[in-house]
Amino acid sequence: MPRRTDDFRGLAQASRMLLLAEVQSTPGLLLRDLAERTGLHENTARDHLVVLEHEGLVTRHTTHPGTRGRPPATYHPVSEPGENPEADDRVDRARQHGDLLRRIAPASVQSDLDDDALHQLDALYEHLDDAGLQPEVDDASLEVELVPCPYYSLFDRDPQLVCRVHEQLIRDLLAQVPGPLSLTLLEPFRSHDRCRVHLEAEAAPGD
Repeated sequence: MPRRTDDFRGLAQASRMLLLAEVQSTPGLLLRDLAERTGLHENTARDHLVVLEHEGLVTRHTTHPGTRGRPPATYHPVSEPGENPEADDRVDRARQHGDLLRRIAPASVQSDLDDDALHQLDALYEHLDDAGLQPEVDDASLEVELVPCPYYSLFDRDPQLVCRVHEQLIRDLLAQVPGPLSLTLLEPFRSHDRCRVHLEAEAAPGD
């Protein structure tokens, strides 16, 4: 299947992965801080952050220090609805696509999960598919099988950095969609050609 034009192409560059890792580990950093931590020129870091923001992966908050000049901006991961328009659009498109499939072929997509949990899975599937991870979702066991990450080879010294970035992206994505599901574990390379995501559903009050 051809990739969509708004797939996560930004993650294919090591510099953007490094920047996203820093934003995730220390939300609220300034551009100069991120440039210093990643060893990038500020202009280069700014360009990469614009791409990550346009892909719905980071959000920018303007601070007001009370001094003259352009107010500095801090960078944060997207972890709640309404923080980034592109992230909200992705979630909405995933929800609509999932609902359409369930209406067209209800027998083939039967599930015991409630609508909120299904919409979380819809968004998670679209996110992982956009990232090139070819997800296979089992909503009965709340597990998602993935092919090995195509970005894993970007970092010879610290390949686990990519796993940490994707793990936090999954946590943040599930938090953007109201529902009971959360990530318990991202199990990288459980076999030579598979990774696995483990989810859990929060019990409803009174259960």
